[in-house]
Amino acid sequence: MQISSLLCSIDIPSEQAKLYGLDDRHLVSIGQFLLEQRTATAFMQLQCAASVAGFDVQICSAYRPFDRQLSIWNAKATGQRPLLDQDSNPVEFTSLTPQQLIDTILIWSALPGASRHHWGTDFDIYDANNISKQALQLITAEYTADGPCAHLHKWLISHAAEFGFYFPYQPDLSGVSPEPWHMSYFPVANELLEQFSADEFAKVLSAAKISLESPLIERLTELVNHYVFFVAPSPA
Repeated sequence: MQISSLLCSIDIPSEQAKLYGLDDRHLVSIGQFLLEQRTATAFMQLQCAASVAGFDVQICSAYRPFDRQLSIWNAKATGQRPLLDQDSNPVEFTSLTPQQLIDTILIWSALPGASRHHWGTDFDIYDANNISKQALQLITAEYTADGPCAHLHKWLISHAAEFGFYFPYQPDLSGVSPEPWHMSYFPVANELLEQFSADEFAKVLSAAKISLESPLIERLTELVNHYVFFVAPSPA
């Protein structure tokens, strides 16, 4: 379903549509990507500081609209796209119950409408001095130990907060699996998180042609609490 059609079929305030990936008018271009305006300014400042430190910080994924996330979800929910477990091993689609399928998809993919990538405040980064975008897999090994982005990640842990950024998905501190490549501009993201409404989100999902709709709606409060609101605390 196209975003314009979906917006016409649901009753949520227009200013809230950006929370669920249904409006991109608040975003600006950074190369081929879209970011929220304050986030874009802060990112360029971070990028310059990282360059002085010897890193080439580049974005490999930023804003993602609802319909794009919906296509990813539906492809995985219907066995048209591979499923992976926590250790990135393949999972057999036909062996899963609907609830198991939901849990398996959510290991690596957000629910449409519940991704922080919808806000324009969050993006995935890498060190282009050490790995190309084409070679990048976005796996933990690339950002730890001797991985090509390990030194960048260590530098960001020490300096990202100076520019308003942090890592929202950390071990034991978030419902989403740890993602050392995923950064968030917390001055804006925290405000948007406070505005997120499970009731409005339910309206969005009910209006969209989403696979596994019934079992999702049954568990929606639990899923929102775990995968949306349960994130690592941002710096003070």
